[in-house]
Amino acid sequence: MIRRRTVLASTLGITGGLLLGATAEAAPADWSRAVVDSTIARNPDPKSLGGWGYTRGLFLYGTYGVYQRVKEPSYLAYIKRWVDYYVDADGHINHSFDNLDAMQSGNLLLILHKETGDPRYRTAADQIRTRITTYPRTTDGGMWHATGKTNELWADGVFMAQPFLLRYGLAYGDETYAYDEVTRNLAVYFSHLKASNGLLYHAYDADGDAPWSPDPATGTSAYHWARAIGWTAMTHIEVLELLPANHPRRAQLIANVRHLAKGFVRYQDPGTGRWFQVVDKGSEAGNWTETSASSMYTLMLHAALRRGYIAGGAYVSAARRGYQGVLEKVSVNADGLTDIADISEGTNVGDLAYYFGRKRNTNDLHGLGAFLLMNERLAP
Repeated sequence: MIRRRTVLASTLGITGGLLLGATAEAAPADWSRAVVDSTIARNPDPKSLGGWGYTRGLFLYGTYGVYQRVKEPSYLAYIKRWVDYYVDADGHINHSFDNLDAMQSGNLLLILHKETGDPRYRTAADQIRTRITTYPRTTDGGMWHATGKTNELWADGVFMAQPFLLRYGLAYGDETYAYDEVTRNLAVYFSHLKASNGLLYHAYDADGDAPWSPDPATGTSAYHWARAIGWTAMTHIEVLELLPANHPRRAQLIANVRHLAKGFVRYQDPGTGRWFQVVDKGSEAGNWTETSASSMYTLMLHAALRRGYIAGGAYVSAARRGYQGVLEKVSVNADGLTDIADISEGTNVGDLAYYFGRKRNTNDLHGLGAFLLMNERLAP
């Protein structure tokens, strides 16, 4: 779990005088709190955030990070209210868990069991853990993106199940299985999706018959969609922070981070400090810089620098410019609420026109959650 802001301004040469979307007079002293407070103001009943799913889980997990720092009880109460719409009195969730996306909110169950002691949340978490055992996998052990997507691995998917499984294992004495399963999935996914340019392809299909027309030689999709790569980047950081120092796959995961860091530096937009919706196509008409992925890349670069996985001025500069670039998409509107702009809507695997044409949403939970996770690490 994120315990507190983990960076001093001097670490990356960041000061309080960053370019912000609001004027200096209007800018909140704490952008994380402003995002949480504004989202709660827009959605006083957390049910209006939407049903059980990963975008709500991401935002509320980010909210918990803010709660850990500021100890505002209404934040934890808000998380609990949302979860309690879906966990019944017996600790059951009415869900089949036939896709990885449905598992991400399980992190909130672990949080609430720890914070409240209510056994319902452990029972609900057990339901997801039991499903993971029987969940279908490729022959080399990668969990399918969904049961309806036979033998397909999407870069989005690792964040949805693997951090939950690892935290569950550590909380409830299931470490041996969790360490092996989580690191295997990360290794398998990365081996199939890795591209020579420092990025990842969005998806891989072992059967080669997916409707998005996998490359017949590699089984991969054709493009490098920004947020898919961001999910994988964040997962590596979260797993490495919980994995034992002597774990046999640790070096491989660090090598994966270094691969991505090179790609992030290579394709960062020099003008904005952000990254493009299709990462390596920044010069093509219709492409645009996307805020959720830019938050995720910045988070990974910063954490990798802090942990010593990478070093050097190019990485420091990329993290600093990434943070500044994301903050330029944050503003205070006429109602006094905080907005975050240019967040891609949910996205499947597609062609270039499909990625370019995704809606550029304001206050989409993908971006709000990613921003909170990033800002709690980087804010001075």
